Amino acid sequence: MTPRARRIVQAALYEVGAIAIVGPVLGLAFEKRASSTFLLALVLSAIALCWNYVFNAAFERWESKQAVKGRSLARRLAHGTGFEGGLTFILVPVMASWLDTRFLAAFMAHLGLLGFFFLYAIAYTWVFDKVFGLPKSALGPQ
Repeated sequence: MTPRARRIVQAALYEVGAIAIVGPVLGLAFEKRASSTFLLALVLSAIALCWNYVFNAAFERWESKQAVKGRSLARRLAHGTGFEGGLTFILVPVMASWLDTRFLAAFMAHLGLLGFFFLYAIAYTWVFDKVFGLPKSALGPQ
């Protein structure tokens, strides 16, 4: 699979799981209609999908220049931290506006989701790598 195709498939499958989880969780947490929070989950997912593509392209560019190849736990933790940290800055204002709540409430809700998605991102990427193989950036010279 080409690097571009790999990033697209990886991001799209990741977001399918995210929509299934985020919509209902936000509906329960903010006592909003499921139709509203599902639509919010789709918007958040679209934003996250774009961020996922951009972040993974940058991460793989950085990774390809590293002397040590492969994806250790430390590298996977760095990946998850970078992805979720950047996403926090993008999504919290959107959540606050959509849910008609204070920025702090949206931030706290996002922190709850962040804890889950941090682990989800690491586990998902590990499973994705097992199913589709490591990207060329993690393999070294062939």
